[in-house]
Amino acid sequence: MNNKQLYTLLSMLILFLLFCSIPLYAASAPITIEADHMTSLEEDNNVLFSGNVDAAQGDVRIRADKMTVYYTPAADGKKQEVKRLKCTGNVEITKDEWLGTGETMNYLAKDRKVILSGGARAWQDKNLVTGETIIYYLDEGRSEVVGSRPSATMAGESGKQKKPSRVKATLSPQ
Repeated sequence: MNNKQLYTLLSMLILFLLFCSIPLYAASAPITIEADHMTSLEEDNNVLFSGNVDAAQGDVRIRADKMTVYYTPAADGKKQEVKRLKCTGNVEITKDEWLGTGETMNYLAKDRKVILSGGARAWQDKNLVTGETIIYYLDEGRSEVVGSRPSATMAGESGKQKKPSRVKATLSPQ
């Protein structure tokens, strides 16, 4: 193997390691949260933020009316870690060019998975997709969209049977 081939191989290895470490960095980056009010419930291992909540971790930003942070208890020298976030009211999450909105959101920290529900919408550039639930995998840049399914208990405010919704997409040509 000559020097040029060795240099090319090493360059490719460095790039591979760099791209593989980006999701790991994002998952371990600190989470900063600002809100109008905070209540800590240490016995329940959670903290409730309310009023104009604005949170960020790496390139992910979340805004909502309320956010509850659930964390693991500190034990045997292990530090506390965030397990999940639950957001309610006017939820908006952005990551790079992706924007998702809904009435509620659960963020599962271990899986780095976002679950938006309640009239969920997601935009990427000019493209829009809507459904009852959107699941977005932050590190994979992959999403799943689900419409509501019919059920015997599905009724609107008037008590009449609600029509199940379907997934809708609007794709804009470049």
